[in-house]
Amino acid sequence: MENLNTNIYDHDTNVDMTHKINTMELDNWINHLKYIKKELVNLMNICADGLNETLEDDGKAGSFQKKKEENDTLLEALIKYSNSRTNILECEDTQCDMAYITEHESYRRSYLYHLDKYRRLKDEFFNKVQKKCLPLRSN
Repeated sequence: MENLNTNIYDHDTNVDMTHKINTMELDNWINHLKYIKKELVNLMNICADGLNETLEDDGKAGSFQKKKEENDTLLEALIKYSNSRTNILECEDTQCDMAYITEHESYRRSYLYHLDKYRRLKDEFFNKVQKKCLPLRSN
């Protein structure tokens, strides 16, 4: 977000700092979702290259595709939300500031929920890969 300077200064109010921290956090979410998008494409390609047969699981590629669509939807929503925050500097009362803060909290919950579901899916996939494809190690 170009209009909101995210440098935090001694003279910033708590609300100003909150908006700046939220902006930095939002930028991180967007970058992370862009990375997840690339990672999901790689995982789908791995499954398409015959790993599904080895794992005896035809559903993983579809699960990754569905997660990619969910990721794309959330990424698009966060980009739109980021663009809507350009008016944050024009807030003149607490009610306006709180509306932005409340909206950010809602997006935070959505992002964290999505991240948790994605990590579970990926962990499940790699656990299965480890069990089926890697030789047992004895210690």
